[in-house]
Parts: sequence; C-alpha cells; structure tokens
Amino acid sequence: MSDYAVKYELLHVEKHTGARLGKITTPHGEVMTPMFMPVGTQATVKGVSPRELKEIKSQFILSNTYHLWLRPGDELIAQAGGLHKFMNWDGPILTDSGGFQVWSLSDHNHITEEGVTFRNHLNGDEMFLSPEVAMRIQNNLGSDVMMQLDEAIPYFETYDYVKNSVERTSRWAERAQKAHKREQDQALFGIVQGAGFKELRKQSAQDLVSLDLPGYAIGGLSVGESKPEMNRVLDFTVPFLPEHKPRYLMGVAAPDSLIDAVIRGIDMFDCVLPTRIGRKGTLMTSNGRVVIKNAKYKDDFSLIDPETEDYGSQHFTKAYLHHLFKTNELYGQTIASVHNLRYLLKLMEDMRQAIAGDRLLEFREETLRKYGYFEPNARLF
Repeated sequence: MSDYAVKYELLHVEKHTGARLGKITTPHGEVMTPMFMPVGTQATVKGVSPRELKEIKSQFILSNTYHLWLRPGDELIAQAGGLHKFMNWDGPILTDSGGFQVWSLSDHNHITEEGVTFRNHLNGDEMFLSPEVAMRIQNNLGSDVMMQLDEAIPYFETYDYVKNSVERTSRWAERAQKAHKREQDQALFGIVQGAGFKELRKQSAQDLVSLDLPGYAIGGLSVGESKPEMNRVLDFTVPFLPEHKPRYLMGVAAPDSLIDAVIRGIDMFDCVLPTRIGRKGTLMTSNGRVVIKNAKYKDDFSLIDPETEDYGSQHFTKAYLHHLFKTNELYGQTIASVHNLRYLLKLMEDMRQAIAGDRLLEFREETLRKYGYFEPNARLF
C-alpha cells in the first residue's frame, strides 16, 4: 500500500535530539507537526465551539468511536454526511477504536480471539466489539485517521500476559486492514503495545510495520507508570518505527511530557487533560499552574495570561474568572478550557520553531523553569 489517504513529510530533524519538524497531509487539509489534538469525545470538545477551536488555531481534533457508536449511532452520523458535517468541523479528525473505553467503562468484559464482549455503560446491554466492527463504525464516521482495535491492558501485567496481548493486537491489526473499506480517504494507524518490555515493544512494532500502514501510535503509556519510565519506553520503542510516517503518542498532555516525547521523535498527541482540569478551575499558564478558585485571585485584576492569545486570557481578569467559578457560571468553564487548549497549541507552535532553529533543549529548560517544574514539590496540574 503506497497511496495513503494521509501522508507525512519529514522537513527537519533537530540536530541535538530526535525531534522532528514535519507536515501531515489529510483529505481535510495540511497540518504541521509536532502537534496536539483537542479531544471532542462525543462530537464536541466540551464547552468549546468549532469557531473557538479555529480561533485558537486547532489543526486536528479527536473523537471517540465508542461513545459515538452508542449515541447517536454511527449509521445516523453516516446519514448526516459523516462526522465532519455532523459536528461542523472542516479540519482533520482522528477517531480512536473504542477499545480503551470498553476496558475502562465496563466491569464486565470478556476478551476472545474474535473480539471483546462487554456491557454498555449506559444501559447494561451486552455488546460486542471486534476489529471489523471498529472499522465499520469508523468508516461510517468518516474520520481522516482511524485506529485499530487493540487491548488496553494495565501497564504492570506479567510478561506472558503482555506477550499474548501483543500477538493478539497484531492479528487484530491484520483483520482491521482487511476490513477497511475506505482506503482512498481514510488512513488506518496501528497501535504498538508491549508495556515496559523492550522485546515485546520491538515485536509489536515489527509486526505492525510489516503491514505498511500509513502511521503508527504508541499505546499503553501514561496509564500510571512514572514519567521516567514512559521516557525509557519511548527511548527504545520509537527507533523501531518508520522515519517517514507519523508517530502518535496517545493520551499525553502534561507540558514536560509533551516536550520530552517530542525530543524522542513523537509527532502527534491528544488528551482530555486541558479541558477536564479547565472545567474544574485549573489553568495551564505561561507562568505555571493557576487554581483560579483560590482566594488569592478574588481581587487579582491582572489578565488571566497575557502571553496566551485566546480571547479570555486577553480580555478577562483573574478576579472575574474567580467570580465565575465561585458562582458556578458555565462561561467560566469555557474560558478556562479554551485557555488551556490555546496554551498547549502555542506550546507546540513554539516547539516547532525551536526544532527548526536547533534549540529544543534550550526551549525545554526555559519553558519548564517558567512553568515551575524545577521547584521543589511543585504541583504541575
């Protein structure tokens, strides 16, 4: 397979690290990497409109296969003309396979070679998800990038369990590739698993690379292991992935982890963190973590974050946002969510400039010191 629906162009490799400046071309436009994708789980980024996503320069968003399968249903979205038209977003969309939600939301799941049987978390109905079903759903959704079904296992499983899981995930990737019905306008990415075992990560990567897929994700990280451990796994996993295809680390958004993963050659990221903590009143700012509900912000009339260009940060004070959260006004959640997304999107923009200038390690030190990562016992978010 050579004529991919999604193509990656490597533009520059930072001379001190493995960081890559690149461009991904999709049926819904070109995007620059490394990049962060806001998460629109149920065909909406919570509290944030498509217009606001455009204003803060979102390039790519992610939606959730599992949730859209349950409500409103992938067939209804297909009738609407696909997910882009349904949610009125004309940029690229990535959909996950639904596998993570099957394991995280259902206490009653049973995995076999065919797939996984589980209980619908909304009404308790028994349902079945297989590599073929995940492809059918995502073909109906019409996303630019689709993910294969894999087993989302805990990080600290035994070697034998992880080995069996990796081998099954590889077989499922082959089945997904065969079931894919829209290769001309949708790209299927494989997911490298293997927990913390180098030989299993190598086996998983080699199995998937042999399928010549358009891109590859690294799964099973940011699930409870330490940050040094995640970096250790990235150090030995990324070299097994092709140089001229995109590399995607799933479920990561902490600024230090984003920079450290980019240093190791990752191109794409997503996570619910910025909007989730934003709705609770925590801001990721150019000067560190801000918990806006704290009393010290009651009469703080400085701007929310003058170095971040979203509307709320440039027009409202911390005192006003503190008031909105104290009175449970929903607009406060939107201001905080949009701000956090813009902060991360700008972080990625600045990283791309640092890579182009071969100064990413300097950028890392400057950014993390400003954020407060080097302060003893500092809370990051």
